[in-house]
Amino acid sequence: MTTPTALATDEARTRLHELTVIDVRTPGEYAGGHLPGALNIPLDRIQRALPDFRHATEHGDVLVVCASGARSENAGRILAENGVTTATLSGGTGAWAADGHELHHPQGASRATWGMERQVRLTAGAIVLLSLLLGLVVHPAFQLLSAGIAGGLVFSALTNTCGMAALLAKLPHNRPRTADLHNTLAALRNR
Repeated sequence: MTTPTALATDEARTRLHELTVIDVRTPGEYAGGHLPGALNIPLDRIQRALPDFRHATEHGDVLVVCASGARSENAGRILAENGVTTATLSGGTGAWAADGHELHHPQGASRATWGMERQVRLTAGAIVLLSLLLGLVVHPAFQLLSAGIAGGLVFSALTNTCGMAALLAKLPHNRPRTADLHNTLAALRNR
């Protein structure tokens, strides 16, 4: 059976028992709430998990999920380029929760890391404010940094990608521990 490109939340909920759900958000975002039974493999680790994805698709359909759908679409594209067919959840976990479906939290999880979008907004805003202040106090050339951030945000919106998010995802609080990723990949292999 071929999985459609995107599943609505209600369709995903009714098929949840037959899907292998992969959450491609950062571990902190995943800890903040994820679809029941979802495994966490961050977007930047997808290439490493290709053999395990191939194995999972031999045993059923794979649903790739993120916060709003952009990262899961990117993951789906990467997987498709490598011969792995997956579906994405329309609107991501945000739509899932908005439709009244339950989100699960890992046992023993400490407080959740901010979502990536919130981290990007904080970082971009802080850089803009700091560069404007430095432009007033130190040298006007610092204001060019604000223009650079604005240009990056426009580019991000036009391409549906985000370089700042990619950089922030590399920070320690957004990275899976090696043991956690190893255990997740083992769980994916055993499905």
